Amino acid sequence: VDIDAGNEAVNRIKDSVNSTFTSSVLTGLGGFGSLYDLKPILENYNNPVMVQSIDGVGTKTIVARKLGKFDTIGIDLLSAAVNDILVLGARPLTFLNYIANDRLKPVIIEEIVSGMVKACKDIGVSLVGGETAEMPDTYLPGEHDLVGVITGVVEKDKIITGETIQPGDVV
Repeated sequence: VDIDAGNEAVNRIKDSVNSTFTSSVLTGLGGFGSLYDLKPILENYNNPVMVQSIDGVGTKTIVARKLGKFDTIGIDLLSAAVNDILVLGARPLTFLNYIANDRLKPVIIEEIVSGMVKACKDIGVSLVGGETAEMPDTYLPGEHDLVGVITGVVEKDKIITGETIQPGDVV
């Protein structure tokens, strides 16, 4: 594991990641966990239900590598995760990511995270944490895997399950 490359990657992304934080984010980048103040949000709910989803970008990482353009997979990851909870009626709040690769390349990590940051800002989600794993004996040279976890909230009586959807309903 290249500690210097890891530190460089963090230095490259910390300001942009911090720019996604709302006043509810209580911890900074680099801790083992993140703290998020729920009180201001939950005051707007009578019976709040936490909603979570985990998703990845699959083989889109290969397309990104072949094009030499990595921000798109960061955008795609967040968009896919958010869609997974929006369909349940949830408001997305926080996002966590996991980036695995053969060798840590800080410039590529920065580009991937810049896509996530753009999507977070567009949606109003705080990117509260992540993990970068360098695994040269697991991934082929130049390959990445990208996974994200989205957390949101929905009023219990507003959960959308699809059971009551009828032809002609408006989204």
